[in-house]
Amino acid sequence: MKANADKVRGQDEEELKRHLHEMDEQLFRFQFQRSMGQMDGLKKARAMRKERARIHTVLRERQLEKK
Repeated sequence: MKANADKVRGQDEEELKRHLHEMDEQLFRFQFQRSMGQMDGLKKARAMRKERARIHTVLRERQLEKK
């Protein structure tokens, strides 16, 4: 888990925002597939939500450092 957070902290803000946008699109597709009963990869969706939260945390930390 620590390695993932360090990896995210190593990326610049634009990369993180781009990655976050891509993840939002994928999560939307996963939710749509799940509503249609086609979703089997629940673990992948959970991992993606955790990664998304990790990115939001790092972005917030950087925002607070600027103040």
